Amino acid sequence: MRIAVLGTGMVGRAIAARAAELGHDVTVGTRDVAVTRAGDWADWATAHPGVDLAAHADATADAELVVNATSGDGALPALTAAGEKNLAGKVLLDIANPLDFSKGFPPTLSVLNDDSLGERIQRAFPRTRVVKALNTLTADLMTHPRQLADGDHTVFVSGDDGEAKKVVTELLTSFGHTDVIDLGDITTARGTEMLLPLWLRLYGGLGTALFNIKVVR
Repeated sequence: MRIAVLGTGMVGRAIAARAAELGHDVTVGTRDVAVTRAGDWADWATAHPGVDLAAHADATADAELVVNATSGDGALPALTAAGEKNLAGKVLLDIANPLDFSKGFPPTLSVLNDDSLGERIQRAFPRTRVVKALNTLTADLMTHPRQLADGDHTVFVSGDDGEAKKVVTELLTSFGHTDVIDLGDITTARGTEMLLPLWLRLYGGLGTALFNIKVVR
């Protein structure tokens, strides 16, 4: 597939690298190409020559799948910059979490209970097929799940479009995920986003991000 990954941080780079490794045509979207290239992008790009860099709108224009790997508060601005026309009809894998660091660490959630970031994105871009997934584990495990318990742990998908969830599930399976649970429509993203406070406490207690939840049934 032609995949646009919005976000140049740890999550965006992990997804872009893994997707390129699996043979996809990957472009990473950024707010300002010159600023990104002036940072530490050059070293990463040298190690991943198959991944292109472009402004959000250029990255998404010809993409078949768009990945929102921005920070929670940067999600809607990045998608707005990408352009509603460029996102219309496309599958959008939303990995972002609505984390609020205004009071320091650990962060709280800026959206919870009766709404979610996934829903806000779907409302803002009604013609886009939003699927929430991968927001409940660290970037390393998103892309290389078999390094933990040989992949025997759980990820979730939420979204209104069954075919879009199938596309995302196939991508997750290609990454190595063996247990993908479809929670239902996009409102179920409230549940996975609200796992983050627990995830943060587990991270603090375990001293490592290399852990995940396994749903035993």
